[in-house]
Amino acid sequence: MSDVIIVALLSLVGTIMGSFGGVVTGAKLTNYRLEQLEKKVGEHNNFARRMPVLEEQMKVANHRIEDLERAGE
Repeated sequence: MSDVIIVALLSLVGTIMGSFGGVVTGAKLTNYRLEQLEKKVGEHNNFARRMPVLEEQMKVANHRIEDLERAGE
């Protein structure tokens, strides 16, 4: 085989390996970032689920404070 063909084949193999490595690395990074976003969304959903409970507790506390203020008059 000619030296030119050998160099061309080695270049082809190197290009394919480099491209494949880039795709794999990009996919890993994308998966990692998706996992981080899923965690943040889960935290937000937990907060959104608890907010109505806190609002109701605040209403009850405000009514109790008003009752105590009226009793003190």
